This record gives sequence, structure tokens and C-alpha cells, in this order.
Amino acid sequence: MNRPVSPILHDYKPSAGSPIKKFNALHWFAVGLGLPLIGIALLLTLKNASGTNTSIVEKDVVATMAEQDVRLAIALVEAGPAEPVAVAEPIPFPAFHPPLRLPPEYEQLSLTIKRGDTLAALFRSNKLDPGHLAMIVRIPEAAPYLKRLIPGDEFQIEHDEGNLISLYRELDLTSALRITKEESGFSAEIIERPIEVRRKLAYGRIDTSLFESATAAGLADKLIMNLAGIFAWDVDFVLDIRGGDHYTILFEEIYQEGEYIADGDIIAAEFNNSGRTFQAIRFVDKSGRSDYYTPDGLSVRKAFVRAPVDFSRISSSFNPRRKHPILNTIRAHRGVDYAAPSGTPIKAAGDGKVIFRGRKNGYGNAVIVQHGGNITTLYAHMSRFDSSSRVGRRVVQGQTIGYVGMTGLANAPHLHYEYRLNGVHRNPRTVKLPQAEPIREEYRANFLAAAAPILDELLQYKRTQVVYLTSE
Repeated sequence: MNRPVSPILHDYKPSAGSPIKKFNALHWFAVGLGLPLIGIALLLTLKNASGTNTSIVEKDVVATMAEQDVRLAIALVEAGPAEPVAVAEPIPFPAFHPPLRLPPEYEQLSLTIKRGDTLAALFRSNKLDPGHLAMIVRIPEAAPYLKRLIPGDEFQIEHDEGNLISLYRELDLTSALRITKEESGFSAEIIERPIEVRRKLAYGRIDTSLFESATAAGLADKLIMNLAGIFAWDVDFVLDIRGGDHYTILFEEIYQEGEYIADGDIIAAEFNNSGRTFQAIRFVDKSGRSDYYTPDGLSVRKAFVRAPVDFSRISSSFNPRRKHPILNTIRAHRGVDYAAPSGTPIKAAGDGKVIFRGRKNGYGNAVIVQHGGNITTLYAHMSRFDSSSRVGRRVVQGQTIGYVGMTGLANAPHLHYEYRLNGVHRNPRTVKLPQAEPIREEYRANFLAAAAPILDELLQYKRTQVVYLTSE
């Protein structure tokens, strides 16, 4: 049965040439939000005009908003997924720049004194006004520090095309000289440089050498030399050191403006050598004199040191039946030979008076020192004498009296050292040495009260370090 074709398109699909435009979701949202607001505004206007019941108006507003929400939801569904909205990139903050440091107002100059230098010559070579130098050296406070110079001294100078503005020189760790230009000339002042002293503990165990143990413990060579100096009367650091020896040190560290400057004095120390324990505590009396004492108040000093040279090696010990290396005969060796490089300083073992200096048979160049009435010490094979060790002069313990050599019957540079008591040779390494004076009675109570907590601090620290090392 043939029916006429309906003019209506049954699939209701639009032709490709005329696509239907869809509202963007954002547009629908704006419309849906705006219409209810407009309606609310109209209703409120009508209410104010005619006294409409508030509850009725509120119901109408709610109903209107509900209808608009339904229409908006239908529109969003028909519109399909919303087109992505481009989000603006955040603007990065500019990188932080520290405040710019203004250049110095005047020219800066640093001068370091070298051998043969004078300030006058340095002023000329750097085109500084010599007249200004003449003015500042006449200032009483500045003159001593400008006329006496040694290599290494440093000066910080500010100038304006050669005209001196200021001069600064560090005098020592705690003071400095500052000279500044004024209208009437120049002024000088000594300014203080405050320091901070901190206490530090350290522990070292010797496996191969004292210096290597110090390096492992982070200690400076100077500090370990001071440690050896404290116990030099009881320990021969040339021959007595053994693997397993250990030490604990409480010492000062010096800081300035928050920066480490140097190590200070050793406050207390303990040295354990082949089962023997030695302790020393520093004490400063009212006059400012400092020394080290045992926990009982006895001086760690003795009238003599065991070794009159620093950290050498024993080449020949005390031996009454030694075969002489040159004469090739049995000849008693009544002293100790310390092998050391030629020129090594030789120190007086104790306070005394020089009674001989000169050439003495197989001893070569030798010095003999008289200590009290019954003890003498002899130092032989010197390369040369120190000018201070003339016959009749007094010397103090540790003072240089000569230098290691190989004069006389010697086949290598070394010091031959003898200790004689009432004219009889004694072994310098084992003879019982006279004790120095103990702490004065007026300071004894103060010393004992101060020593107890210091020794306890040393002991507690040593225990923690031993536990730590044994747990590794």
C-alpha cells in the first residue's frame, strides 16, 4: 500500500550543513544564577510596594529558585561535557637578591712587613703621603708599634688618593692599634679584641707514635708537644713510649667573633705509660705564675728532665761494657746517646752554672753544668755552642746551651749525655731525680678544691671514650 511520503524527517537529525550550536556550560551557569536573583529582586520590590506577606514571598522565592535549578541541570545535561577552561600560569616570585654591599668610601690597602722593610719605604712604594707617616710616628701611643717591626707584621690602611685616612694593626690576640684622621691631625688608640675561651676534652691511644695518635684524635702538634713537656720529668718520650699507651687532655680553645683561633693552655692531663699513670693539673697563683701539680699538690717538675733533646731516638744506652764503635774495644758507656739531626738544640737538663765549655778529648765540643753541690751533667759531641752557655754563667732548665754535632769520637750526629752524682756516673734514664717544690701552703686548700672536679671530669670522659672504642 503506497502512502505519500511524509514531509517530516523521521530521524530528526539536522543536516550536516546546519549544525546546532550548544551553549557553553559557563553561559548556562550564569543564566541559571542570574534569573533567580532577578526574580528575588522583583518580589522584594513588590513586597515593599504592596505589603505582601513575607512567608508567601519566601515560598515563591524558594519555588522559583528550585525551578531554575531544575532547568539549569537539564541544560547542562543537554550541553554535554564542559569545555576546559584555561588556567593562568602562576607568576613566579623573582629570585632573592641579598642587599647590595656598597663599595668602600676610600681605597683599601694591606701591607705585610718583609725582611728589610720599613714603613717609610712602603709608604713611598705605594704612593702614600710620607708627611702623614711622619705625623703618626710622633703620636706617643702609636710610636712603639710603628718603629719596631718584624717580618709578618700586617697593616690595614685606608687612603684617599695617597692621603692617609686610617691605619689598623693587630698587636696581639686581644688588642690592636687604630689610627684615624681628624680635622686637627691624627689620633691613636689601643682597642680591645675580645676573645672567648672554651673548654674541650680529647682522648688519644698510641698504636705507632704519639704524633699519629694526636692526628687521629684531631689534636695539633703544638698541643701534643705541650703534653709531652708536662710529663717530660717522668716519661722519656724518646724511649719509654709503648703501643697501648693512652692519654686524656682537658684544654682551652680560643675563639674570636665566633671563629676558632688557636688552642690555649692545657688545664689538666693524664698519661698512661706501660701501666704507670701520671696526672697533672694547672694552677695559677695570685701573681699570675702558672705550673702543673699532681692531685696531691706535688710539682710534676723535677730538678732535671729525662731527655735534654726533643723527640730523638736512643742510639746507645747506658752500658758499662759496651764495645766502642770507633775504637772497637770494650769501653764503658757511662751515659746515653740521643741520635738527632745536626743542629738540633741541646737543652740544660736542670738549673745550674756552666763550669766547662770547650774541646774535651773524645767528647769533642762539650759543656759541663754544675747543679747544686753534688750533681753535674755533661753534654758532648756538639757542633757548636750557644752564646748563652759561657763559663760562669747560670742557665735554667730547658735553656739551649749548644747544638747536636759529631765532634770528637763520633761516627754520626748525636748528643752524648751524662749524669753524675758525687762524681759517680748514674743512668740518666733511671736515676731517681730530686723533686721540685710542692705547691705553696697558702694555695694548697684552693688547689685541692679546684682539682677534684677537674679530675672527675677527666675520668668520666675517659670512661666514655674507652667504652666507645671497645664497642667498635
